[in-house]
Amino acid sequence: MSQSTTYNDKVVRQFAVMTVIWGIVGMLVGVLIAAQLIWPGLTMDIAWLSYGRLRPLHTNAVIFAFGGSALFATSYYAVQRTCHVRLFSDGLAAFTFWGWQAVILGAVLTLPLGLTMGKEYAELIWPLAVLVAVVWVAYAVVFFGTIAKRKVRHIYVANWFFGAFILTVAVLHIVNNLAIPTSLTHSYPIYSGTVDAMVQWWYGHNAVGFFLTAGFLGMMYYFVPKQAGRPIYSYRLSIVHFWSLIAIYMWAGPHHLHYTALPDWVQTLGMIFSIMLLAPSWGGMINGIMTLSGAWHKLRTDPILRFMIVALSFYGMSTFEGPMMSIKTVNALSHYTDWTIGHVHAGALGWVAMISIGALYCLFPRLFGVEKMYSTRLIEWHFWTSTIGTVLYIVAMWIAGVMQGLMWRTFNEDGTLRYTFVEVLQFTYPYYGLRLLGGMVFTAGMFIMLYNVYKTWQMAGRQTSDARIVEPAHA
Repeated sequence: MSQSTTYNDKVVRQFAVMTVIWGIVGMLVGVLIAAQLIWPGLTMDIAWLSYGRLRPLHTNAVIFAFGGSALFATSYYAVQRTCHVRLFSDGLAAFTFWGWQAVILGAVLTLPLGLTMGKEYAELIWPLAVLVAVVWVAYAVVFFGTIAKRKVRHIYVANWFFGAFILTVAVLHIVNNLAIPTSLTHSYPIYSGTVDAMVQWWYGHNAVGFFLTAGFLGMMYYFVPKQAGRPIYSYRLSIVHFWSLIAIYMWAGPHHLHYTALPDWVQTLGMIFSIMLLAPSWGGMINGIMTLSGAWHKLRTDPILRFMIVALSFYGMSTFEGPMMSIKTVNALSHYTDWTIGHVHAGALGWVAMISIGALYCLFPRLFGVEKMYSTRLIEWHFWTSTIGTVLYIVAMWIAGVMQGLMWRTFNEDGTLRYTFVEVLQFTYPYYGLRLLGGMVFTAGMFIMLYNVYKTWQMAGRQTSDARIVEPAHA
């Protein structure tokens, strides 16, 4: 029988609110750069508003500001409930919040100015990269310190995924960002040439694999059973899912470097491990969706649960598409086309954003001390805008990408290219318009969420406490 325990929900609430704020900021930047691809002169040639500078700002804002804040919030919430203890250190937890916001603000200032390391998902200049490492070490201390002082012997599976994500991202970030500074804003990487490319995509793909997959699977394993009111479908499958995913994912990065100077055997190894990833990925999807066994009727009335189940469906689709695109013959068609952009956003919007939104809608009433969100109807509207926006976006990019790949490999009888690059671009324009529409619809849903959260906070009045009483863990 557990004793009453007070929890630190102040930091959870802070990260949860900033998740919504940064989600809107990141997606608005995404809408702007999508519009720039249709109207290149939209920002009047202002250098710091150019596509090349705003695009890394968009990726950093949606992945690390929006997604990262969601992971901090949900991991801090779940680890306290499943361990029946308060966070290891309130001070360090507060430091992770303010430190993470400082990193994001640093990115907002430096990336539009063109100050960058020039690496995908690792653009931040070296002082900010150091701050990320410091914040992340503090995050690890808080999380694993909480696990260490737990009052229950069992470590629930969500914490395994959160823990793996925290440890692996630390290693990935530190190794990939090793550099020799030449000034406060410039540095040279210690790697060069093909080795630099290999290290970058070992990092880049595993940023997807651990930041955008393992972390959010931890979120799924806590909040789907919580919202469904059912135990996870198969606890044994969750353990198999965890260890197989962890063992395989680290080797998949070379599939980003097919047909490059990377040794052919490394490319093939990356392809093989990418294909193998299909099994554990679908194991996790099946485990999450089948948790609703005996409770399928709840989908008719619970839009929060619908967010989570549709997110799992997009996760399953993306983790089928990814291994397929890693096959060399398929990659010869898909690489450097908008098909890749469609694949990324099927995961980013369909999986990462929708599971985060569902988890936040589950969290906010508990964090504000009210029974439920201000408006279930608004959650319904948000669900449909998110789903429709995602589908519009990815279908546009799938069609555009396959078309581009086929046109670029069409030859005249004399062996010359049938289509010029500009001709291919002209054919792509209608799909860029459809993508822009999809992004705008999805972003509109985030404004609906912001209004709903604000009204829920108003309902709570000034009675919100920074402490919560223990809830039974559903391990």
